[in-house]
Amino acid sequence: MAKVTVLGAGGWGMALALSAFNNGYDTVIWSPFEDEVALLNEKRTNERLLKGVYLPEEIKITNDLSAVAGSTLTIIATPSTAVRQVSKKLSACKDFGIVVNVSKGLEKGSLNRLSQVISEELPNSLVVVLSGPSHAEEVARNIPTSLVAASQSLPAAQVVQSIMGSECLRIYTSNDLVGVELGGALKNVIAIAAGICDGLGLGDNSKAALITRGMSEMARLGICMGANQYTFAGLTGIGDLVVTCTSQHSRNNRFGYKVGKGMPVAQALAEVGTVEGYYAAEMAYELSRKYAIDMPIVAECYAVLYENKSVDTVVNDLMCRPSGKEQ
Repeated sequence: MAKVTVLGAGGWGMALALSAFNNGYDTVIWSPFEDEVALLNEKRTNERLLKGVYLPEEIKITNDLSAVAGSTLTIIATPSTAVRQVSKKLSACKDFGIVVNVSKGLEKGSLNRLSQVISEELPNSLVVVLSGPSHAEEVARNIPTSLVAASQSLPAAQVVQSIMGSECLRIYTSNDLVGVELGGALKNVIAIAAGICDGLGLGDNSKAALITRGMSEMARLGICMGANQYTFAGLTGIGDLVVTCTSQHSRNNRFGYKVGKGMPVAQALAEVGTVEGYYAAEMAYELSRKYAIDMPIVAECYAVLYENKSVDTVVNDLMCRPSGKEQ
């Protein structure tokens, strides 16, 4: 029997562990936090993250990383800021199988994609990125969802497809790691902008324009960095962008809404928790400057989040830019 170990006991980690278990595989969840492990072992649920969702007793929950031994898949489901640290810890272990990253973001400083970070720490490992429009709350409740497994190794992506796929979780494969990962990271920035749009009380026309032009920015940068343009028309592009921009399940959207309502950025972060788009906004802005790509929505998000620009001036500044051709 295949074994799946999930590193990270957040909502997404719990949802993927349930998916693997329901597919009939030996399943382990690892967390470095003793209190989190103790709580999940006692309650078998986290009411704050996945209310009403329970982990079967057969799923082992531990803070001993040696539990990865014998895994077919080891899934990294931590915040993006912890991916390098967890990968470094994993490098001391043996027999952990294919490494599957489900975190969405870029590394501060290096601006590297997370698969690059993992490969630096685990240079001889097969790495697959699993991404797409997927709220943990819905995956955990077996609501039909579609994802993409992307890797430089098609056989590795197909193993992930085979083990994690089910009648409720349809998985496609791709070799476009650049496009899949950039889509997952950049859409969180646009989702913050969409939340700000809602917080300002703007309409459907405004949000539709924002999502569409945001996708244009994502694709321009991605193509410049070597991605396949068609990836942005797929699940990890427009699919993930739409679900994150339009759902209250999205922390990025909720965070943006609070900022749009006038709440200070620091307070909104404290209330919402981990907001991947907050970190990605800084890195996306740096990438736009590095590659000289015009990304006005990203630039406005960066200004609001990092330069204390008032949200009240953002719409006018975007709408009154010099007129041009759609591209």
